[in-house]
Amino acid sequence: MTAPLDDAAQRTMIETLIAEREHLQGPLLEILHAVQDRLGHVPAAAVGVIAARLNLSRAEVQGVLSFYPHFRHSPPGRHVLQVCRAEACQAMRGGELEQQARARLGIDFHQTTADGAVSLEPVYCLGNCACAPSWMLDGELRGRLDEASADGILAQFTTSNERLP
Repeated sequence: MTAPLDDAAQRTMIETLIAEREHLQGPLLEILHAVQDRLGHVPAAAVGVIAARLNLSRAEVQGVLSFYPHFRHSPPGRHVLQVCRAEACQAMRGGELEQQARARLGIDFHQTTADGAVSLEPVYCLGNCACAPSWMLDGELRGRLDEASADGILAQFTTSNERLP
């Protein structure tokens, strides 16, 4: 993720990302992923630009954004904690760990702590079913979690000094 851009720079960057992908068959998802990869989210201003370039309505682009929970509508925290909610993790007490995360961080899914330290996101499979329950913190997979190991991860964000994992 890059630093925030001013409106003109952001629009130029989005137009470049579109130009690099608009030749693909069904390029909308590729473009949305590219924008989020670059900015950390898909800003509302991008919807009109993408729609116009792909000859789609704003509603069509917004419909795709709202359908897929992967896409963020606002910038994430400095760290992103993804909690697997798939069946294997749920069967291994993942639901209890997700409640622990929400309570300890004081936020719900799709929210960011007030200090901007961490965003909490649900995911519906991390592909680590054999090591359930699993979380992913800033792209690093953590498996075979229990209450103590989950608390160790969460403690990084609930103490006065934020530390990297």
